[in-house]
Amino acid sequence: MDIKTYIGSRKQSVDAFLQSYFSSAFRPKKLYESVTYSLSAGGKRIRPVLCIAAYEACGGSADDVVPYASALELIHTYSLIHDDLPAMDDDDLRRGKPTNHVVFGDGIAILAGDALLTEAFVLLSDARFRAAGISDGQILRAIAEISFAAGAEGMVGGQAQDLLSEDSDPDADTLSFIHAHKTAALIRASIVTGGILAGADADGLDSLREYGKNIGIAFQVVDDILDITGETAVIGKPAGSDEKKKKMTYPKLYGLEQSKRQAEQLVADAVATLGGFDQKADPLREIARYVASRTS
Repeated sequence: MDIKTYIGSRKQSVDAFLQSYFSSAFRPKKLYESVTYSLSAGGKRIRPVLCIAAYEACGGSADDVVPYASALELIHTYSLIHDDLPAMDDDDLRRGKPTNHVVFGDGIAILAGDALLTEAFVLLSDARFRAAGISDGQILRAIAEISFAAGAEGMVGGQAQDLLSEDSDPDADTLSFIHAHKTAALIRASIVTGGILAGADADGLDSLREYGKNIGIAFQVVDDILDITGETAVIGKPAGSDEKKKKMTYPKLYGLEQSKRQAEQLVADAVATLGGFDQKADPLREIARYVASRTS
């Protein structure tokens, strides 16, 4: 299959939904502009695409899960806005455009992130978008999965450890914690959410969870590599920023070549966990391979 075409198609569905969902401005207008500025700045929409692919792998139809998948993009975008702030990574470029706080100021950027995080759960619980066959119980389980992954024991905890570890000597345990929580937690939850909403059994969810953990860590390892080997114009954010901020990264601990091998192994392990799924899971298999080979 042509995985770029698949990703493009599912991304288009998510983009169209988000454009419709935020088509009416709210007050104050500056907050609305800040929220929609970052949401419309581009991006691969990997988390919602993975949610859709997992839902399809478990027998569901993509259109039914797009609203829930889109909620994951709200959470991801909020995290990027906050991550770029001067008190965090102090970045001026994201997705090839000036970061939110550069355009709207720190205060509005913080509030835009707060609004996106909160709106994600409004969207997840909105009965208007409920597809037939998705129960209240499934929605509650999905919300629990996503909120745990986004919180102190997931993405926020990873971000905090990343911040606290700057200018520290790298060690394997801390590095593993950062990557598993900062990046892999929400990616894993995106995939598991697709399985939950499609009614996957316990074994299927376990496989999806393991798949998500592996490709989530691989995704961040590749990000670490691209920060060294990529070009700002291609990756959409300043190249070399990890070294400048003395971040704890895989290349810093293991070197470039071993980091590349580890990313490849993580992808192979992810694909292997899908042995119990049929060809409907091929997009998940190909997305895993795409993660290892991406250049942005």
